[in-house]
Amino acid sequence: MRDVAVLGAGLVSRAHVRYLLDHGFSVTVADQVVSKAEAIIDSHPDGAATAFDIVEEPAKLSEIVAGHRLVVSLLPWQFHARVARACLDGGRHMVTASYVNDEMRALDAEARAKGLTLLNEVGVDPGIDHMTAMQVIHRVQAEGGEITSFQSYCGGLPAPEANDNPFGYKFSWSPRGVLLAGLNAAHFRRNGHLIDIAGEELFDNVWPAHATLEGAETALEGYANRDSMPYTGYYGIDPRDTMFRGTLRYPGWCATMKQVARLGYLGIDEITDFTGGTFAELTAYLIGVETSDNLQARVAQTLSVDAQGPELSCMAWLGLFEEVPLPGPTTPVDILTARMLEKMSYGENERDMLVLQHTFVAELPDHVERITSTMIDFGIPGGDSSMSRTVGLPAAVGVRFLLEGSYSKRGVVVPVEPDFYEPALAELKRLGITFEESVERIV
Repeated sequence: MRDVAVLGAGLVSRAHVRYLLDHGFSVTVADQVVSKAEAIIDSHPDGAATAFDIVEEPAKLSEIVAGHRLVVSLLPWQFHARVARACLDGGRHMVTASYVNDEMRALDAEARAKGLTLLNEVGVDPGIDHMTAMQVIHRVQAEGGEITSFQSYCGGLPAPEANDNPFGYKFSWSPRGVLLAGLNAAHFRRNGHLIDIAGEELFDNVWPAHATLEGAETALEGYANRDSMPYTGYYGIDPRDTMFRGTLRYPGWCATMKQVARLGYLGIDEITDFTGGTFAELTAYLIGVETSDNLQARVAQTLSVDAQGPELSCMAWLGLFEEVPLPGPTTPVDILTARMLEKMSYGENERDMLVLQHTFVAELPDHVERITSTMIDFGIPGGDSSMSRTVGLPAAVGVRFLLEGSYSKRGVVVPVEPDFYEPALAELKRLGITFEESVERIV
């Protein structure tokens, strides 16, 4: 029996797998494209690669689970519960970096009864964000204090020197997931008020942010990340002022993606009645016109935006108004994903970066202070991206803790307790993933 099966050989898999191999675990990487799995293993004597399609080969999932001590799902989020089900049936622990959804949460009692751990949200966001937040929260609570405001932003972005396209973005993880996240509704508390934002209005609610990147103060923008309020329970706080988790981008992304969504390019349904073969023809179809003549002006009129403004200029740069042949997919979002990957992927030796910042207001017995905790992590030119490191390494550390027996909590677990996050953050610090903290006395 081998130690770990890693399902998925995508953009965040390599750092995860190599960490486990470097720490003496035998690892099988399973992916639809076996050559991608083989590239990650890179002929390591304790590594193996196998072809696996979870949709087409459900029986093979059970075989993979049975042949390993633990299973890691780095598949798209919609498959995690299926993997968890197979792990429970096969008596194996499971690790994933994705959010706990209702389907996963429903497996908690069974996992506890069977003495198994389904460790979720152990990437960067979610994951490192939880662990670093809880480290501060528990410290404040131990000093007799109360968190009255919590705000957290995280973003995976091109490093400043690689920020060279009008979108201000390149893909370092699941492109489809990045795009569809722009349709998520949001719920949070801000300035003492509970706020709900519908998915179609997400990019209408954007706040200015900034970070010091390579010694220069850099403007960013932030928007809400899903439902922040369940984390009052996870974190053991209920800030009366602000409870907010958000996503960071370079300025302009939100305004452009708002119009891309309105145009229909984030649609997830197949367009069965479309007979064209180019982006211009598809764009014309989406706005309901029969010709692609003067298309940029027609789109501007449909969306009520400036034909020469930044939003349509981004679309023009992407080729949405040109007679560029469409790729193979048949849903708008997958067509857009393929085009963006072609135009917005990292080049050789280009760096990505992760910016993660928490801001707390803490009322302590004798004063009030603002605590800011910041991580700025860069990818390694010619090596692993920051996204691969900051998603893959925390998950790998979780695998190691479970297999070595140093972490024993069972059920559906999120890493918010000191017996996990303290040693995990210490290990991440050893690996170069660190935070800087500043404290400002307010009153």
